Amino acid sequence: MRILKAGILYYALVFAAGFVLGSFRILSVVPRFGTRTAELMESPIMLLVTVVAARSVVNQFAIPSTWHARFKVGGIALGLLLLSEFTLVLWLRGISIREYLASRDPVSGTVYYAELGLLAIMPLLVGRPKRSSL
Repeated sequence: MRILKAGILYYALVFAAGFVLGSFRILSVVPRFGTRTAELMESPIMLLVTVVAARSVVNQFAIPSTWHARFKVGGIALGLLLLSEFTLVLWLRGISIREYLASRDPVSGTVYYAELGLLAIMPLLVGRPKRSSL
């Protein structure tokens, strides 16, 4: 239960920051610099948010230092983030997931996909996991 709560909080922190930054980006930065540059400018901030959120959640919930416990936290957060994003994209933009993925900029989209991968593994990276004997 502790891992589930940690994953949900991790997701909520990253999603909230992304929602605020995304709104600011779309309203203020995109008109000045364009979509690609605006998204690339936001990426380091979101990476920092991801690191801080992962570290905070892992410490707050005392998540064991095993790779599987930490990966579960990241996996839960990633799953919820993708579910939220695709739900919002489909609802707000009225397009399919396939159309959404195809519409991503090749450069900033690749950075975004890398950040999603980092979101999933960041709980592993913020502390050295112990090796488990499986």
